[in-house]
Amino acid sequence: MIETKEKKIKPASAKASAGKEKTAVKKPAPKKADFGINVEDMAKAGLHFGHRTSNVHPKMKPYLAGVRNTIHIINLKETAEKLKSALKFIQELVSEKKVLLLVGTKIQVKNLVKEIAEQCELPYVNERWLGGTFTNFKIIKKRIEYFKDLEKKKKEGELKKYTKKEQGKIDQQLRNFEIKFGGIKNLSQLPDAVFVIDIRKDVLTIKESEKKEIKTIGISDTNTDPSLVDYPIPANDDAISSVKYILEKVKEVILKAKSKS
Repeated sequence: MIETKEKKIKPASAKASAGKEKTAVKKPAPKKADFGINVEDMAKAGLHFGHRTSNVHPKMKPYLAGVRNTIHIINLKETAEKLKSALKFIQELVSEKKVLLLVGTKIQVKNLVKEIAEQCELPYVNERWLGGTFTNFKIIKKRIEYFKDLEKKKKEGELKKYTKKEQGKIDQQLRNFEIKFGGIKNLSQLPDAVFVIDIRKDVLTIKESEKKEIKTIGISDTNTDPSLVDYPIPANDDAISSVKYILEKVKEVILKAKSKS
């Protein structure tokens, strides 16, 4: 007697359901970059401390969490989201080899701005913003070229032919130029974006950027208008610890983006 092997046929409904199960499997959504931002760390750095309630800009109200001892407290969850958006923009900017200018002229942040800018090889302004830096860039560029030419002549010893008094005047001129143009002397063209530490103090930078269609990023304290910049970061712009936290994040993003390009 010959035994026959029977094929087990799956019901059509079973095949259909199996197909549905297969197509139903979805790939996990790409994880958004959080850049290591932590609300607790931001609180320790004092990013949440604003100004007195009597000194608040109406457009900052959506970013406020409450009041403590007549001081407005910034909602750090909002700060985290806005900071992530700004960092993502900076990351894309650097990846595309575009130029970011760092501006911070307040006494307490001058040295920090210069330090971070030099570490990231960014142009910077940490003294008074010169009116026309963007809107009259051709004139500014000529002054920078003259400054660099003087530096070159001094380095090569060409100034030794002048009297001591004349050399002293040239040295003073070089010191003045360094204060005015030292951070932007290698800026051959207008930057693609500007990061402003205090958008109230350096509002002229923002205005000139707008005229030249340069993107702007800025720390927006409770007494400032966040709509002045394209990427506002609601945070304390007075405390050095707050500004340092933000600029360190900027530095991390820039150096990482540069290492990949």
